[in-house]
Amino acid sequence: MAASSTTSTAPARPSLRWRVVDIVIASVLGVAGGLVFVLWNLAYNPVTAPLEAFLPGLQALFHGIWLFPGVLVALIVRKPGAALYGEIVAASASVLISGTEWGPLTLLSGLVQGLGAELVLAILLYKAWGLIPAILAGAGAGVGMVVLDLILWYPGAALEFASIYAVSGVVSGAIFAGLGSWLIMRGLARTGALSRFAAGRELGSRAAS
Repeated sequence: MAASSTTSTAPARPSLRWRVVDIVIASVLGVAGGLVFVLWNLAYNPVTAPLEAFLPGLQALFHGIWLFPGVLVALIVRKPGAALYGEIVAASASVLISGTEWGPLTLLSGLVQGLGAELVLAILLYKAWGLIPAILAGAGAGVGMVVLDLILWYPGAALEFASIYAVSGVVSGAIFAGLGSWLIMRGLARTGALSRFAAGRELGSRAAS
Protein backbone atom coordinates (compact mmCIF):
# COMPACT_ATOMS: atom_id res chain seq x y z
CA MET A 1 0.00 0.00 0.00
CA ALA A 2 2.84 2.36 0.90
CA ALA A 3 4.58 1.57 -2.39
CA SER A 4 1.37 2.33 -4.27
CA SER A 5 1.04 5.67 -2.48
CA THR A 6 4.61 6.60 -3.33
CA THR A 7 4.07 5.80 -6.97
CA SER A 8 0.89 7.81 -7.21
CA THR A 9 2.46 10.93 -5.74
CA ALA A 10 5.60 10.84 -7.90
CA PRO A 11 5.81 13.82 -10.29
CA ALA A 12 4.74 13.04 -13.80
CA ARG A 13 7.51 12.94 -16.33
CA PRO A 14 7.14 15.73 -18.93
CA SER A 15 5.91 14.40 -22.27
CA LEU A 16 8.23 14.88 -25.22
CA ARG A 17 5.38 14.48 -27.70
CA TRP A 18 4.29 17.57 -29.60
CA ARG A 19 0.83 19.00 -28.93
CA VAL A 20 -1.19 21.11 -31.33
CA VAL A 21 -0.49 24.18 -29.19
CA ASP A 22 3.24 23.44 -29.43
CA ILE A 23 3.09 23.45 -33.23
CA VAL A 24 1.01 26.63 -33.32
CA ILE A 25 3.24 28.60 -30.95
CA ALA A 26 6.43 27.31 -32.57
CA SER A 27 5.12 28.34 -35.98
CA VAL A 28 4.06 31.81 -34.80
CA LEU A 29 7.43 32.42 -33.15
CA GLY A 30 9.25 31.09 -36.20
CA VAL A 31 7.40 33.43 -38.56
CA ALA A 32 8.02 36.35 -36.18
CA GLY A 33 11.69 35.42 -36.25
CA GLY A 34 11.58 35.47 -40.05
CA LEU A 35 10.23 39.02 -39.95
CA VAL A 36 13.11 40.01 -37.68
CA PHE A 37 15.51 38.40 -40.17
CA VAL A 38 14.11 40.51 -43.01
CA LEU A 39 14.52 43.72 -41.02
CA TRP A 40 17.98 42.73 -39.85
CA ASN A 41 19.03 41.94 -43.42
CA LEU A 42 18.35 45.59 -44.25
CA ALA A 43 20.29 46.93 -41.27
CA TYR A 44 23.14 44.41 -41.33
CA ASN A 45 25.64 46.12 -43.65
CA PRO A 46 25.45 49.62 -42.09
CA VAL A 47 25.85 48.13 -38.62
CA THR A 48 28.64 45.63 -39.28
CA ALA A 49 30.69 47.42 -41.96
CA PRO A 50 32.69 49.47 -39.41
CA LEU A 51 33.50 46.32 -37.43
CA GLU A 52 34.61 44.45 -40.53
CA ALA A 53 36.76 47.39 -41.60
CA PHE A 54 38.36 47.59 -38.16
CA LEU A 55 39.05 43.85 -37.90
CA PRO A 56 37.84 41.40 -40.57
CA GLY A 57 35.84 38.61 -38.99
CA LEU A 58 34.52 40.78 -36.19
CA GLN A 59 31.27 41.33 -38.11
CA ALA A 60 30.14 37.92 -36.85
CA LEU A 61 29.55 39.53 -33.45
CA PHE A 62 26.09 40.42 -34.77
CA HIS A 63 25.30 37.17 -36.57
CA GLY A 64 23.62 35.74 -33.48
CA ILE A 65 20.50 37.73 -34.37
CA TRP A 66 19.93 35.15 -37.11
CA LEU A 67 20.08 32.35 -34.53
CA PHE A 68 17.53 33.29 -31.88
CA PRO A 69 14.27 31.74 -33.20
CA GLY A 70 15.46 28.16 -32.77
CA VAL A 71 16.62 28.66 -29.19
CA LEU A 72 13.53 30.69 -28.27
CA VAL A 73 11.13 28.06 -29.63
CA ALA A 74 13.08 25.32 -27.84
CA LEU A 75 12.98 27.15 -24.49
CA ILE A 76 9.20 27.49 -24.72
CA VAL A 77 8.09 24.25 -26.41
CA ARG A 78 10.73 22.03 -24.79
CA LYS A 79 10.35 19.13 -27.20
CA PRO A 80 12.87 17.32 -29.41
CA GLY A 81 13.17 19.08 -32.73
CA ALA A 82 11.85 22.42 -31.45
CA ALA A 83 15.08 24.34 -32.07
CA LEU A 84 15.39 22.87 -35.55
CA TYR A 85 11.73 23.61 -36.33
CA GLY A 86 11.91 27.20 -35.11
CA GLU A 87 15.02 28.04 -37.10
CA ILE A 88 13.78 26.41 -40.32
CA VAL A 89 10.39 28.16 -40.09
CA ALA A 90 12.14 31.50 -39.52
CA ALA A 91 14.46 30.92 -42.49
CA SER A 92 11.54 29.87 -44.69
CA ALA A 93 9.48 32.90 -43.67
CA SER A 94 12.34 35.28 -44.44
CA VAL A 95 12.75 33.75 -47.90
CA LEU A 96 9.02 33.97 -48.64
CA ILE A 97 8.79 37.57 -47.43
CA SER A 98 11.91 38.98 -49.04
CA GLY A 99 12.09 36.72 -52.07
CA THR A 100 15.88 36.62 -51.81
CA GLU A 101 17.88 34.76 -54.43
CA TRP A 102 19.75 33.05 -51.61
CA GLY A 103 16.64 31.03 -50.73
CA PRO A 104 18.13 27.49 -50.78
CA LEU A 105 21.24 28.60 -48.90
CA THR A 106 19.11 30.46 -46.36
CA LEU A 107 17.17 27.26 -45.71
CA LEU A 108 20.43 25.33 -45.43
CA SER A 109 21.68 27.87 -42.89
CA GLY A 110 18.49 27.48 -40.88
CA LEU A 111 18.90 23.71 -40.91
CA VAL A 112 22.52 23.74 -39.76
CA GLN A 113 22.01 26.45 -37.14
CA GLY A 114 18.96 24.70 -35.75
CA LEU A 115 20.86 21.42 -35.58
CA GLY A 116 23.67 23.15 -33.65
CA ALA A 117 21.26 24.23 -30.91
CA GLU A 118 19.37 20.94 -31.07
CA LEU A 119 22.53 18.92 -30.47
CA VAL A 120 23.28 20.80 -27.25
CA LEU A 121 19.75 20.29 -25.93
CA ALA A 122 19.86 16.61 -26.88
CA ILE A 123 23.11 16.20 -24.94
CA LEU A 124 21.25 17.71 -21.97
CA LEU A 125 18.50 15.10 -22.60
CA TYR A 126 15.92 17.87 -23.08
CA LYS A 127 15.77 18.31 -19.30
CA ALA A 128 17.68 21.55 -18.68
CA TRP A 129 16.05 24.83 -19.69
CA GLY A 130 17.68 27.50 -17.55
CA LEU A 131 19.94 30.37 -18.49
CA ILE A 132 23.13 28.31 -18.85
CA PRO A 133 21.53 25.69 -21.15
CA ALA A 134 20.06 28.53 -23.20
CA ILE A 135 23.49 30.14 -23.59
CA LEU A 136 25.03 26.79 -24.51
CA ALA A 137 22.30 26.16 -27.10
CA GLY A 138 22.91 29.61 -28.56
CA ALA A 139 26.63 28.89 -28.72
CA GLY A 140 25.85 25.56 -30.40
CA ALA A 141 23.82 27.35 -33.05
CA GLY A 142 26.78 29.71 -33.45
CA VAL A 143 29.13 26.79 -34.04
CA GLY A 144 26.85 25.47 -36.77
CA MET A 145 26.67 28.90 -38.36
CA VAL A 146 30.43 29.42 -38.26
CA VAL A 147 31.25 26.02 -39.79
CA LEU A 148 28.79 26.48 -42.64
CA ASP A 149 29.80 30.09 -43.31
CA LEU A 150 33.49 29.29 -43.46
CA ILE A 151 32.78 26.48 -45.91
CA LEU A 152 30.31 28.36 -48.13
CA TRP A 153 31.40 31.99 -48.00
CA TYR A 154 35.02 31.98 -46.85
CA PRO A 155 36.71 28.87 -48.28
CA GLY A 156 40.45 29.03 -47.88
CA ALA A 157 40.24 31.94 -45.44
CA ALA A 158 43.38 32.79 -43.49
CA LEU A 159 43.65 31.23 -40.04
CA GLU A 160 43.53 34.63 -38.34
CA PHE A 161 40.27 35.60 -40.05
CA ALA A 162 38.70 32.18 -39.47
CA SER A 163 39.62 32.31 -35.77
CA ILE A 164 38.22 35.80 -35.24
CA TYR A 165 35.09 34.93 -37.20
CA ALA A 166 34.58 31.70 -35.27
CA VAL A 167 35.00 33.22 -31.81
CA SER A 168 32.83 36.20 -32.70
CA GLY A 169 30.10 34.00 -34.14
CA VAL A 170 29.95 31.65 -31.17
CA VAL A 171 29.97 34.53 -28.67
CA SER A 172 27.23 36.26 -30.65
CA GLY A 173 25.16 33.08 -30.64
CA ALA A 174 25.57 32.73 -26.89
CA ILE A 175 24.52 36.33 -26.27
CA PHE A 176 21.81 37.07 -28.85
CA ALA A 177 20.36 33.59 -29.32
CA GLY A 178 21.08 32.26 -25.84
CA LEU A 179 20.73 35.08 -23.34
CA GLY A 180 18.43 37.06 -25.63
CA SER A 181 15.98 34.18 -26.12
CA TRP A 182 15.99 33.42 -22.39
CA LEU A 183 15.08 37.04 -21.62
CA ILE A 184 12.34 37.05 -24.28
CA MET A 185 10.93 33.80 -22.90
CA ARG A 186 10.78 35.22 -19.39
CA GLY A 187 9.16 38.40 -20.66
CA LEU A 188 6.47 36.41 -22.47
CA ALA A 189 5.94 34.23 -19.40
CA ARG A 190 5.32 37.28 -17.22
CA THR A 191 2.46 38.34 -19.51
CA GLY A 192 0.70 35.02 -18.99
CA ALA A 193 1.02 34.13 -22.68
CA LEU A 194 2.88 30.92 -21.82
CA SER A 195 0.45 29.56 -19.22
CA ARG A 196 0.02 26.35 -21.22
CA PHE A 197 3.76 25.73 -21.22
CA ALA A 198 6.15 24.63 -18.50
CA ALA A 199 8.17 27.81 -19.06
CA GLY A 200 5.17 29.94 -18.03
CA ARG A 201 4.11 27.73 -15.14
CA GLU A 202 7.61 27.65 -13.67
CA LEU A 203 7.92 31.42 -13.60
CA GLY A 204 4.43 31.73 -12.14
CA SER A 205 5.17 29.27 -9.35
CA ARG A 206 8.39 31.07 -8.45
CA ALA A 207 6.56 34.39 -8.28
CA ALA A 208 3.87 32.86 -6.08
CA SER A 209 6.43 31.42 -3.69
